[in-house]
Amino acid sequence: MRVALTFDTEHPSRPCSGDSLEGILQSLAATGARATFFLQGRWVSSHPDAARAVARAGHLVANHSHHHAPMDALTENGFREDVRDAETTISDTTGVDPRPWFRCPFGSGMDDPHVLALLKGLGYRHVGWDVDPRDWDEANGGAEVSASVLSGVRQADESIVLLHSWPDATAEALPTILAGLEGLDAELVDVAALLG
Repeated sequence: MRVALTFDTEHPSRPCSGDSLEGILQSLAATGARATFFLQGRWVSSHPDAARAVARAGHLVANHSHHHAPMDALTENGFREDVRDAETTISDTTGVDPRPWFRCPFGSGMDDPHVLALLKGLGYRHVGWDVDPRDWDEANGGAEVSASVLSGVRQADESIVLLHSWPDATAEALPTILAGLEGLDAELVDVAALLG
C-alpha cells in the first residue's frame, strides 16, 4: 500500500489556532514522513517563513493557485495570471519550482478538459484525491479525521489523502494517522513518487 498525504496550504476558512502547520511539520519530521504541500500564492506572501519551513523540511512543494478562486470560473487570461502569480511567489519565496503539480481550489475544474488543457500549457498536471476526511468541517475533530483517513486508505493499494494545513483537527489527527499507516505497513510517498 502506498499513500500520499497532501496538505492544501491556504488562508483558513474558519477560526483556528494558527499553530496547525507547525504541529503538522513536527509530526511528519518525527516519523521521517514526506508529504506534498499545495501552497496558495497569497498565503505564501503572508507567511513566507512558514512556506520556507515546508520547503526546508524536504516536502514536495506544489501550486494551489494564487487567489484560491474556482479555476473553472476564470477567464483564460485570468487563469494564466493566477497560476503564474502563484508560481512566481512560491519560487521566489521558497527557492522551489512548484511545477508540474497543481491542485484546483475546491476541486473546481479538476474534471474540466479546458482547465486541464490550460494547466498543461503552463507546465502543470492536476492532482486530485481519493480520500477526503473533510478536516475543514467544524463538525470533525481529530478523532473523526484520523478514522476517516485510515478507513479510506484501506480501500485501495494507492491513495492520495486530501488534508489542509490550517485546521486544528488536522494537526491533532496526524500522529494517529501516521501511527495507523505504520500499522498498515503503508509506504508514505509524495505525489511525484506516486504519480511519477
